[in-house]
Amino acid sequence: MVVRHAAQCCIEEINMTNRLPILLLTTAALSLAADKVTFIGTIAPILYQNCVTCHRSGEAAPFALITYDDVKKRGSLIASVTQSRYMPPWHAAHGYGEFTAERSLTDAQIAAIGEWVKQGMPQGDPAKMPKLPQFTDGWQLGKPDLVLEMPKAFEVPASGPDIYRNFALPTGVTEDKWVRAVEYRPGARRAVHHAVFAYVGGGAVANREAADGKPGFAGLTSLGLGAARGLGASGPLGGWAVGSPPYELADGLALPLPKGSDFILQLHFHPTGKVETERSTIGIYFADKAPERKIYNIGQPGFFGLLSNLDIPAGEKNYSIKGTMKMPIDMLAYSVSAHAHYLGKEMKATATLPDGTVQPLLWIKDWDFNWQDRYDYKKPVLLPKGTQLDVTISYDNSADNPRNPSNPPKRVRWGLESFDEMGGVQFIMIAAHKEDEQVMQGINAAVIRQVADQAQKDGTVQRIIQQLQQQQNEQAPAPAVK
Repeated sequence: MVVRHAAQCCIEEINMTNRLPILLLTTAALSLAADKVTFIGTIAPILYQNCVTCHRSGEAAPFALITYDDVKKRGSLIASVTQSRYMPPWHAAHGYGEFTAERSLTDAQIAAIGEWVKQGMPQGDPAKMPKLPQFTDGWQLGKPDLVLEMPKAFEVPASGPDIYRNFALPTGVTEDKWVRAVEYRPGARRAVHHAVFAYVGGGAVANREAADGKPGFAGLTSLGLGAARGLGASGPLGGWAVGSPPYELADGLALPLPKGSDFILQLHFHPTGKVETERSTIGIYFADKAPERKIYNIGQPGFFGLLSNLDIPAGEKNYSIKGTMKMPIDMLAYSVSAHAHYLGKEMKATATLPDGTVQPLLWIKDWDFNWQDRYDYKKPVLLPKGTQLDVTISYDNSADNPRNPSNPPKRVRWGLESFDEMGGVQFIMIAAHKEDEQVMQGINAAVIRQVADQAQKDGTVQRIIQQLQQQQNEQAPAPAVK
């Protein structure tokens, strides 16, 4: 998952009454290419449409892009990062899958920004300044039905290995609920790389809390699979990664939250070079009723590459893993996300339908660990029974890869740390027909058994246990000096 430490850009939550004039202003301004390009007439509409969701006070970006002065002093930088398409962050190739809320600028918009900088960044007529979009204060999805907060802050050290930390937050719900969205707001944005959400029975992990004298408990746990591990009823509730919007399911879909449950927040911290203090807040949004369909998270290669025996030699420039599966029933895909670490290079997912038609699902040509997102399809993609899902992920473990964290390059195997590797493309799907859900339940159980067997066989379990033990030892409080 889910490290862009500078900022997180999310899908805009713009009041639609303000969005239309912004779009019209942008179109009109760009059509007057021969005229003088001004901030008020041309640039502000572009930024208000695409950038200020994050580039405003109190949000993830490190600076605001609201006023003329905000933008003028960074004009050359803005021209550079938009020309290279580093900003706005959107890594799915256009046209390779049809997604909602695509955050990418047109060629004309990029050219207009560059031309404005060349012309000396004129301001324009202040009387014609477009209206700033209206945002929900704090919560992008509106007021949550339930707000949870870590009772105590957790201190992330300035340096050291990545940290996986779990926090159990009692929900206090007195009846079974169905979750349609979770909005996560980290306190130390630069230190939190990703979050995983789940629920367990109330008090099920109380004996683990603060065992090392710090809030929460250490380690990576199999969230959502806790019933076999004495945690009572448990299940997943989504997640968040740097660069992704709030976890929001499509209309009609929801995940269970049984009464009396504890909400488990598992955080992956990446030390930033200075001590950070994290106290997360979570907003939970409930559906009015139980969904008609169960949600399935289907990914290839299996379990983020664990089933591919991922093992990248030092210096290997074009290492790849592949995953393939056939749809056992008619499925509907609602969204897709991808994950790898620093060595990830390219990811492509396609579906070959029973009639031979190839359906593009996702193509990330230049993977960046610093930006991770979820891509929601404009319309659910039907994958009929017999459809073949193919995923290919490539890696660059050479010295030519500027994102390679090791110099010189080292052998890299599957693992949990950021300097390890993994890789997968995950889909949120449902069975197209309710009577087919039992088939999927049996397949999921078989995959879990396969993952466990593979991890034992290739030594992954032993390596992960050693990593987690080392991590816990490094985080343990020092013995008192007598």
